[in-house]
Amino acid sequence: MVDSQLEEKVSFSRESLDVYGDAHPKALLRSIQEEGDYLKSLESQHIVSSDQFNRNTLLQLFRLAAKYESNPERYSTPLKGKILISAFYEPSTRTRLSFESAWHRLGGDIMSITDRATTGIAKGESLGDVAEMFNNYGDCVVLRDSNENSVQEMMHSLRIPIINAGNGIDEHPTQSLADLYTIFKWKPELLVSAEKKITLGIVGIPNKMRTVRSFLKLLSFFPEIFEEVLIIHDGSNEAIFDENQLEQLQQRGLNVTVTTRFNDSLPNLDVVYINAIAWVGNDYESFGESFILNSQSPLKKDAIILHPLARGEELDTDLDSTAHNWYFAQARGAVFLRMALLTCMSQRMERVMDVI
Repeated sequence: MVDSQLEEKVSFSRESLDVYGDAHPKALLRSIQEEGDYLKSLESQHIVSSDQFNRNTLLQLFRLAAKYESNPERYSTPLKGKILISAFYEPSTRTRLSFESAWHRLGGDIMSITDRATTGIAKGESLGDVAEMFNNYGDCVVLRDSNENSVQEMMHSLRIPIINAGNGIDEHPTQSLADLYTIFKWKPELLVSAEKKITLGIVGIPNKMRTVRSFLKLLSFFPEIFEEVLIIHDGSNEAIFDENQLEQLQQRGLNVTVTTRFNDSLPNLDVVYINAIAWVGNDYESFGESFILNSQSPLKKDAIILHPLARGEELDTDLDSTAHNWYFAQARGAVFLRMALLTCMSQRMERVMDVI
């Protein structure tokens, strides 16, 4: 998938970055060839887990997202006439609004549900029956629910595609897509030269944080770009991996190590991914309160910080005006990544190809 005849060197000067340190997506476009029909595999598919993807499909999806981000005004009507059902039964700002923004930017219409108490579920209606109604009212469903089984229960009755927008502690696949998309925009040369590798540190609990779980799965499709993926945790006696979770990553070639030495690790990290929230049932738990990133942290000069947001005390606002801040760009890029995914799922790629 890498363009072997790429001659043009990509400049990554500060002048090429926007206010949040976000490298222009055209640099990513130049690093990925557009070939094959890998995106067709996403047509009318339910998106439940990061495991559903493969390397080729991911690269093509990132390329389409970069096209949208490079020139969003050119792509305003691919989903005209399509209706999204946005069902968020758990608090959300970025995920819900970015999905709805993505759908609107593509010309579609939206029906939004933000409280299960306003639905038939509050009267005891089954998720299967709700799904049957959704079939009649919309063309795609985005669901967030604290119950990790809700997506699976609805899939059995749905004849329209559904996207898992976060289900309990299980997965959040589109967040991880946005996370990896951000890394490749930051350093597109990772896809050009196998000699360039980075060290990534994840502050979080892989078996309790859906963002971390999904992110690790996607990283494992590109093991050659990582010198090491370091999991930093607070040293509690609880297991931080589910059964076979670590083994799956290692079998794919990802070099994963574990440490409790937060500040000692920071000077070696090119990317710091930090999260502190895990949803458990209808509430959340905080982990690693002792791990705090701020302007005094011993970060590498050119290291970037990613965070799925919302943040707490673990990520100080005094980093917002620094070059380390890529978490705002991460949130912005999620809109274009979701535009690309929704276009493919809705079988409207031909409308985009006519414009490109």
